[in-house]
Amino acid sequence: MLYRPSLFQLVRSFSSTAQVCKNVSIIGREPIKIPPSVTISPTPTEVKITGPLGVTAVPLKDYMKIDFPLQDTMKLTVAKSSEKLQRQMWGTTRTLISNAIIGMTEGFTVPLYLVGVGYRVQLEEDPRGTVDGGNGQRLNMKLGYSHPVYVPIPSHIKAEVPSATKIVLFCKDKHLIGLFAAKIRGYRKPEPYKGKGIFVGNETIRIKSVKKK
Repeated sequence: MLYRPSLFQLVRSFSSTAQVCKNVSIIGREPIKIPPSVTISPTPTEVKITGPLGVTAVPLKDYMKIDFPLQDTMKLTVAKSSEKLQRQMWGTTRTLISNAIIGMTEGFTVPLYLVGVGYRVQLEEDPRGTVDGGNGQRLNMKLGYSHPVYVPIPSHIKAEVPSATKIVLFCKDKHLIGLFAAKIRGYRKPEPYKGKGIFVGNETIRIKSVKKK
């Protein structure tokens, strides 16, 4: 006689398998490769990353542990992956450590593009100098307003203007460069009718057609 499992058995089997996967952070469990130029120094409260571009540290929760299964590999684990908070922080902290390693070896670069008739940008000396944590330079942007838009560049950001419609930002911290790029974009967000605005990286928008009456 041919055996056919009941619907209850199938559902129960599927649910138990799904529960096992739910208790593991897909990102957190991935090992992190350590470049030869980087030194990792973990403590119970943080992991210190030293590279060619500087030194930074990522805080660790008390339930986290750093292991080195291989000489050039680091692995992050948590005490109870079944707890939602620990599982979430597991993946988040692993990403922060990975970004810190990249930041201390290569850094992060973000291009911005000014799209629109008459939109222009130039890099100039900031007459206020290094007041409020600036690096002494600012962006002078023409974005279709009746006045120019001045954006002081923070001390942790390096900016270049290779052309009148392109800005290139460089920083060792991915989060900080993302915040500053978003700030610049906020002065003229891309609009969906004429496609004008400040675009970050490969950002695109869908152009809407204007309805005729």
